[in-house]
Amino acid sequence: MTFSNYMTQWLYGEQGYYATYRAIGKEGDFYTAVSASKFFGGTIAKHIISLVDEGFLANDATICEIGAHHGYFIADVIEFLYTLRPELLKSFSFVIVERFDALQEQQRNYLNTSFGDAISLSHVKSLSELHVENAFFIANEIFDAFPCELFFKGKTARVEEDGNVEFDVDDEWVSAKAAKYHKDRGEIAVGYEEFASEMASAAKTFEFMSFDYGEMMARPDFSLRVYDKHKVYPFFDEELNRKEAFGSTDITYDVTFEHVKDAYEEAGVTFIELKAQMTALVNMGILELLEMLQKNADEKIYKQELEKVKMLIMPDFLGERFKMIRFRKER
Repeated sequence: MTFSNYMTQWLYGEQGYYATYRAIGKEGDFYTAVSASKFFGGTIAKHIISLVDEGFLANDATICEIGAHHGYFIADVIEFLYTLRPELLKSFSFVIVERFDALQEQQRNYLNTSFGDAISLSHVKSLSELHVENAFFIANEIFDAFPCELFFKGKTARVEEDGNVEFDVDDEWVSAKAAKYHKDRGEIAVGYEEFASEMASAAKTFEFMSFDYGEMMARPDFSLRVYDKHKVYPFFDEELNRKEAFGSTDITYDVTFEHVKDAYEEAGVTFIELKAQMTALVNMGILELLEMLQKNADEKIYKQELEKVKMLIMPDFLGERFKMIRFRKER
């Protein structure tokens, strides 16, 4: 079995990690920016409003989250849109791309409980089902969840029935990608090109913003790892029992953003920028949102939210390791 098929089953098979709802944050296996603070989604809402004011997004644009998990992220965006520019809730259309029916139902229930008929919400299972004029696409930690192939000194990995990994396959596509990104070992993501092409066809004009961990250039070694109750196990660590971890833990790797960039540019979409999450959120106005809260809320609430926001922007937590990448397709 190819490693990408093995990883796909681990994450998305019938008993895969993402096939059912998983707790994120303190009670789960890892933290995300969404679980850290509502102001993450709030800052995206502020940016969306700036795109409307700029004239890039229409008042009737589609706001689409890809891989919404429980629905907290898009709910935070909607909540702050209501606070900052409430009329947009009625004119925007909100869409979630979610492949699993059970998660769609959970998202629908959560958003219906939160907003009722104040918003127009729909689901699609893939971007290929979506065809709109003007959109803003958002995703958090999606590119690290694409399956990957493992490459080592000219050979691609296969996985044996017992979970053992052997590097003995010749794969021209993987070898070409490894050469392009100057890797003699590491992960080669599978599916970026198709994903970028589907998004390019889903909307005539759009902006896409995503947050993930990694660097523009490929790292020189394997980053594949497993998260289990906030403990991190390198995939090749002898302490990791792969059979027990399969499907019950999260498996992930560092994103090579140059690969993401190339995939989108090949699809005719313009790369805008790659920034540290800290810089991106500050530039989009997260501190201004905190100032608004300070003026309108109890000091205790303000201090609580300030501490949560620090998790998003401090370099020693999520602020520096996580990156924001942004693209645009214009007419």
